[in-house]
Formats: sequence, C-alpha cells, structure tokens
Amino acid sequence: MVDYHASNNQSSTGHMEQENDWDRDLLLDPAWEKQQRKTFTAWCNSHLRKSGTQIENIEEDFRDGLKLMLLLEVIAGERLPKPERGKMRVHKINNVNKALDFIASKGVKLVSIGAEEIVDGNAKMTLGMIWTIILRFAIQDISVEETSAKEGLLLWCQRKTAPYKNVNVQNFHMSWKDGLAFNALIHRHRPDLIDYDSLRKDDPVTNLNNAFEVAEKHLDIPKMLDAEDIVNTGRPDEKAIMTYVSSFYHAFSGAQKAETAANRICKVLAVNQENEQMMEDYEKLASELLEWIRRTIPWLENRTQEKTVNDMQAKQEDFRDYRCVHKPPKVQEKCQLEISFNTLQTKLRLSNRPAFMPSEGRMVSDINGAWHTLEGAEKGYEEWILSEIRRLERLEHLAEKFHQKAAIHESWTDGKEAMLTQKDYETSTLSEVKALLRKHEAFESDLAAHQDRVEQIAAIAQELNELDYYDSASVNARCQKICDQWDTLGAFTHGRKESLERTEKQLESIDELYLEYAKRAAPFNNWMEGAMEDLQDMFIVHNIEEIQGLITAHEQFKSTLAEANKEREAIQAIQAEVQKIAQSNGIKLSGANPYTTITPKSIDSKWEKAMDMVPLRDTALQGELNKQNSNDSLRAKFATQANTVGAYIKAKMEEIGRISIEMNGTLEDQLTSLKEYQKTIMSYMPEINTLEGYHQLIQEALIFDNQYTSYTMEHLRVGWEQLLTTIARTINEVENQILTRDAKGISQEQLYEYRASFNHFDKKRSGQMVSEDFRALLISTGNSLGESEFARIMSIVDPNGSGAVTFQAFIDFMSRETTDTDTADQVIASFKILAADKTFITAEELRRELPPDQAEYCIARMAPYVGADAVPGALDYMSFSTALYGESDL
Repeated sequence: MVDYHASNNQSSTGHMEQENDWDRDLLLDPAWEKQQRKTFTAWCNSHLRKSGTQIENIEEDFRDGLKLMLLLEVIAGERLPKPERGKMRVHKINNVNKALDFIASKGVKLVSIGAEEIVDGNAKMTLGMIWTIILRFAIQDISVEETSAKEGLLLWCQRKTAPYKNVNVQNFHMSWKDGLAFNALIHRHRPDLIDYDSLRKDDPVTNLNNAFEVAEKHLDIPKMLDAEDIVNTGRPDEKAIMTYVSSFYHAFSGAQKAETAANRICKVLAVNQENEQMMEDYEKLASELLEWIRRTIPWLENRTQEKTVNDMQAKQEDFRDYRCVHKPPKVQEKCQLEISFNTLQTKLRLSNRPAFMPSEGRMVSDINGAWHTLEGAEKGYEEWILSEIRRLERLEHLAEKFHQKAAIHESWTDGKEAMLTQKDYETSTLSEVKALLRKHEAFESDLAAHQDRVEQIAAIAQELNELDYYDSASVNARCQKICDQWDTLGAFTHGRKESLERTEKQLESIDELYLEYAKRAAPFNNWMEGAMEDLQDMFIVHNIEEIQGLITAHEQFKSTLAEANKEREAIQAIQAEVQKIAQSNGIKLSGANPYTTITPKSIDSKWEKAMDMVPLRDTALQGELNKQNSNDSLRAKFATQANTVGAYIKAKMEEIGRISIEMNGTLEDQLTSLKEYQKTIMSYMPEINTLEGYHQLIQEALIFDNQYTSYTMEHLRVGWEQLLTTIARTINEVENQILTRDAKGISQEQLYEYRASFNHFDKKRSGQMVSEDFRALLISTGNSLGESEFARIMSIVDPNGSGAVTFQAFIDFMSRETTDTDTADQVIASFKILAADKTFITAEELRRELPPDQAEYCIARMAPYVGADAVPGALDYMSFSTALYGESDL
C-alpha cells in the first residue's frame, strides 16, 4: 500500500506540505465533495480528450487503472509500463499500482492510498489521489518571484487582479465566491473578451457563469464548476477553486512569458534610447560650445588699433563684460559637457555597450584644446589692450606737448623774418646802428636759447612717428615748417649781422647800459618762459616714487626763486640806471631799448605769472600724490584679498585631493558630503566677487603693477575654475560609482574593500596607480597573472595606454569580472519568444507586445528580414539585437 499522508519529496516540502494533508472530515461535507467530483472530473477530461476519451464517474472509470495510466501519460508526456488487459481484479490492481508507482517516481510520497481502494471505487481515496496528481503536475511547478506552488499561484492571482475594483484575492475559497476575481483574470490577459465595468458584485451567479462560459469558449478551459455550487455553499471548496484557477494560470502562461520577454526588451531599449539621447545632447552642446569658441577667438585676435585712449577703454570694457558675463556660462557648459561624457561612458560600460565616440573634432580633448587656444587668445588680447592704452596715453601726452612747444616757438618767431630783413640801419645814426648791432647780438643770444626748443620739437615729432601716432602727417608737416623757418632765420640772422658790422665802423655811439640790460634780460626772460613752460607741463606717473621725484624737482626749482628774483631786481636796476643817467645828462631817450624788445614791464608781468603758477603746480602735484597714495591703498586691498583667496584655493585643492583618496562612509554619504562641501566652496563666491571688484577698480585706475602680491587676477580665475571643476569631477566620480554598484549589485562592504586595497597600493596618493602597483593589487586579490592575462586586463582598465589605472576603472573591472549583465543572446532569445520561435518578427507583433514608443523605435531601426522563410513585412530582430551591443552597426 502507498502512503498518501506523507509529505512530498524535498523539492516541494516548503510549498506543498499544507495541501498534502487530506482531511477526511472535510469529505463529510456533501457540498464540497460534489464540487470536487465535478472539478476533478472536468480537469481529468480536459487532458483525456487529447487521447480521444473521457470519464463520466470519477470513482468508477478509474477502477481498472487503464484511464488512470492514460491520464498520467498525457499530463506527464511520458510512457508508462504496458497495462494488463485482463478483467480480473488482480489485473486491475496491477494497473493501478503501476500508476501509483509512476506518481511516487515523481517525488510524491502517498500515504493511506492503496490500489485496492481505487479498484473498489472508494470515492474518498480516488478524489485524494486525483488531488495529489493535480498538485504535482498542475500546481507544484508554478513559480512567481520567490514563491511556488499554492503561494506562487496565490501571488500570481493577487498581482494580476490588483488593479481591479471589488477584487481582493486572499485565499482560494471566499475571495472567488462573487465571480469578479475569475472575470478580472480573463480581462487582464484578454480585455477583448470581458466587459468588466458592466459586472456587479451583488450578482455573483451572472459573474461566475460569464467567466466560466468565456473561459470554455475562448480559452479552452472546460467548465469545472456550476455557479450555483459556489454561491450556495457557505465556503467554496479550496481544492476545487485551486484546480480551476491553475487551469487559468496554465492558459495564460504563454502570455506571462511574452510579458517577461517584452519587459526585458523594454528595459534594453529604454537604456539604449536614454544613451542615444545623451549622445545627441553631448553632440549638440559640444557643437554649440565649439562654435562659440570659433566665433570668439577671431574677436580676441583682432588687433585693430584705435586713435584715442577712450576708444581703447571702450574695448577694455567690452572685454571685461566678456569675462564677467559671457564666459562664465560657457565655463559651466564645458564642465557639464565633461560630466555628461563621463556619465554616458559609465552607463555604456554598465549596460555592456561599446564606448561612445563623439563626432570628429568633438572629443573632450578637442574641446579642451579649443578652450586652451581661447584662453591663450584671451590673455594676449588683454595684454594688448593694456599696452595700447599705455601707448595711446604716451602719444596723447607727447602730441599735446608737441603742439604746446610748437605754439610757443611759432609765437616767438612771428615777425622775426620781417625784423631780420628790414634795412633800418641804412638811415640810422651811428648810435642807432650800434644799437641795432647790439640788439642783433641780443637776438642771436635769444636765437641760440631757442635752439633747444626746436630740437625738442623735432625729437617729440620723431618719437610720435616711432609710436605710430595716427595724426603723424600733420605733426610732420608742422615740424618741417618750423625747421625750415628756423634755417631761414639762421640765414637771415647771419646776413643782418654782416650788414650791421659793416656799418659799425662808422657808428660809435652805443649805449652800454642798454646793451647790458639786453644781454641779461634776454636769458632771464628765456629762463622765465622755460620756467612757465615747465610749470604748465603735463605729467603722467604710475607710482608714488615717480610723483615724489617730480615734487622733489619742483621744490628744488622753488629754492632757486630767491636767486632769480635777485637777478630780476638787478636787471630792473640797470633800466633804472639808464633813466637816472639820461636825466642826469639831459639825454632825451628815443623810447624803447634799442637792443632788446624785452621791457621791464614784460619781465615783471612774466614774473608775476610765474609766481602765480607755482602754487597751482603745488596743488596739482599734491593731488597726484594723493591719487598715487589711493592707488597704493587699492593695491594693498587687492593684494590682501588676492593672498587670502589664493591660499584658500590652494588649501581646498589639496583638501579635495585628500578627500578623493580617503573617502569614508557609504557612497551616498560620500556624495552628500561632497555636495555639502561643494556648497561650502560656492559660498566663498562673494570673496571672489569682492576680488573682482578690486580688480576692476585697479584697471579703471590704470594700475599696471602690484608689488604687494605675486597673484594676478588671471591666475586666481584659473585656480577658481579648476577648483570648481575638480569638485564637480569628484562628485561625478562618486555618482558613477553608485551607478556601478547599483547596476552590478556590488555591496558597500565590497566597495570598502576595493577602496582600501586601491589606497594601500596607491603609494603616491594621487588617485592613480602605475601598472606595477596595479599588478601587485591584482595578485593580492588572489589573481594569478601571466603576462598575456595582465596585458589583457590593462587593455581594459587603461585603453589609452597612459600607464595609470584610476579607481573608477578598477571598480569597473572588478564589477565586470564578478557580475553579469544583459547580453545580445538574451535579447535575441526574448525577441524569439515574442515572435513565437520564428527567426523574424512582424511590426504587428512588436506593436502588440511592446509599449508604443519602443515598438516604433524597433520598427524604425530593424532591417527587413531576407531569409528563405521571410513573409511580407518581416523584420530581422537578430541583427538589431547584436547592433545594440556594438557587434554591428544599426
């Protein structure tokens, strides 16, 4: 005799133990026994009809064992031993025993069920045996997630009916009594067969009949129960319901496989679509950034000279606007571009896709090269602007000085040609001729004194030409006119002197006092004119030392005024002596001094003017000294801020270097800490803005040097940008590690071990290892490496051949070696399920099994199938799947 009440074998112990206990008392309930007879009979006939037979009475038709053996052959798909055809009791018992032995061979230990009871038509034992067969062949192999058998079947029902109102499947008896759960199962898989919204919870008979009739007509599930049997029973029989529901599960199992396959394809396609979008975004952003650089560099390389300082300062303001307004967003775009590129490459590695190769000229290295060229042009443009401003300042100063000296000289030469060419000595007396001769000598002295001014005018004109002054033509013309006139004056002076000397022998009356006056007045007058010219002279200084030099020179000039005043008084005394002698000797003076045009009144007038100019010069020099003191203070402010910012940037760069090597805690904690650290750094931005404000004031004040600091604004800008880029890269590296961990299933403990091992062998604490250190790391993890195997690993972790291995590359390698990802073969197998084992798939099948957007994505990219079994509209899913993983081009 075979025991039925023993547990099933170990493969089903965890899930089938409850169902294998045949409670004899339950069979005393006639309603339950009726439901089981009807359900089990219908279930058996659903399989026996495949062999062209059926049963009418479950306890009578299995008594000879023949249909029982046939039933087992149909449901197991195996041949049983040949049955005995005799009519005797022993033949029937032998046949039933063969069936029971086959059941036992499938891992089912039957208790209290013997062949004799079946042959004798024991209904209770027969129903128990059929329930055992149903459990083993219809329910035991059901598996949903981590559950199987009854729990798996219940979980499957709960998942499928969860979205439906008034359905809450918690068991296999009362949850099915109103019929809505049966209808929900059918509607979930075949919504075209059921109008679920028309069903009412208070009409269970209609609901049950509707589900049973639709299942029998369209799903090939025989009607196993009557609606009235379920409704009129206080609690429907659990085994009857389970048997009926298992038929629904097996009817829809094909759809379940198709759904799983579709989910796999959707997952793969979603990854591919996201990666393609990231590639398109990268290409677009890279193109826009490169185009901006291409447009900007010619502007920075333009060296068109301006004519005035104001025009060049306008260019400087445009350049400042470019640095503060237009460039910072591009710095952010460049940083974001590198982060997007690194994230995309990480996602491609994690999804087993080939690395992304941007279009020609759009690699990160190309962008960095273009950016380097841009910054070089930017530095050159700024230096050019400053040098041009200095040049134009110098030119404007020289031009004004030239015109000032030229005007003074032209004023002095006005009328000199007429004076030198007149013939007044021909009708003059001897004394008048002598006077004319002395006057001419005084003029020669004056002429010699003006030689320096003419030479200065010529030198200034030459310097303006050398500095490429825009109005050099007019300067040259005026200078040439002055030089030509000077040569003419020289010739006329020489000619007049010769004429006077010829006449001098005949004229003896010369007034020595007038002559002495003229000789002393002329140089003194020239000195006063020079002093006045110096007092009005413009000056440009760039530091305190230069203005203090001018002040010292001015003080020295003022110290000579007392002596000059004595000379003025002495000259005036000569004129007073002339008047005294004339009066004493009754001489009638003809009027002006015949030897000079310089009168005592003109000397006094010029002296007063010169004295008035002295305090004005004092004020101007003191104002410039105050300005230079202010500039020096501005230098000190900038230097103090620059030294603080420079030290901060250096400290933070070193700190980030340590953080990137000595990270503790979970990756999420590290990421949070890094982002908080990034916020801390960004909170320092007001200090940078303050420094930028000082820098702008320095440029506006035309300060070109600063002895208080070695930092320049350009140096600090580059350092700040590098600091922001470094922290952004570090955050991106941790985010990529999280992606790697989540995608590859790496535990936090593994990551700690990887980080500890990497840091141990990273002897330089640089975040990278040379190949020999990396070999030692691999050996420490238990890898036995030959040269060829090590070369293969290095080609993976260091594809560029740089000789260094980063921590991210090390994690990628370890995760690739220890985890699995989707492959092209898995995707092909999934498509094959959707295509019902065909070597091609149609657009209609894709649209039926996949979401609309991903179905159209596949249709647009799949090539037509060209095999011998091709049909119109057939698509090649195999080449499409391999292309997803880089084995061929889409």
